[in-house]
Amino acid sequence: MRQTGERDQFGVHTPMYYHAAYEIFSPTNQVALFLAEYEERPLAGVMVFALGKTAAYLYGASSNEERQRMPTYAVQWAAMEWAKAQGCHWYDLWGVPDAPQDELEANFTQRHDGLWGVYRFKRGFGGQIQRTIGATDHVYNKIVYKLYQWRRGKRN
Repeated sequence: MRQTGERDQFGVHTPMYYHAAYEIFSPTNQVALFLAEYEERPLAGVMVFALGKTAAYLYGASSNEERQRMPTYAVQWAAMEWAKAQGCHWYDLWGVPDAPQDELEANFTQRHDGLWGVYRFKRGFGGQIQRTIGATDHVYNKIVYKLYQWRRGKRN
């Protein structure tokens, strides 16, 4: 995950975080892991969550090796098939650059900074962009949250 975060310029959580997310949702079959391997080496993996009629691809990683084999497309396709079998009608790939649609279309082949490479990958699946209010933090304990922000700032 760290390799993908560095390559595509986004933050990653600790392995404990991903393990906890899986453990919380697995008893109700609301999460699935998909892994693409070549010659017994992992090349790409995703963790997908399903709730109601929507499945969301929240976490994924890929190796820099064997990228020409397109393992990221294989795991996404498997995840989409799983989501459909779960009764989902929507598959949310999450996150694209925060730009108007015409700018996305005009720049997706030239830009490589930030989420532009990720957008190019996601765009390959077709679909449509649905803009929402976005992710937010709901703070229950201001002191703990300030410590969390401080610690997170130290890591990044």
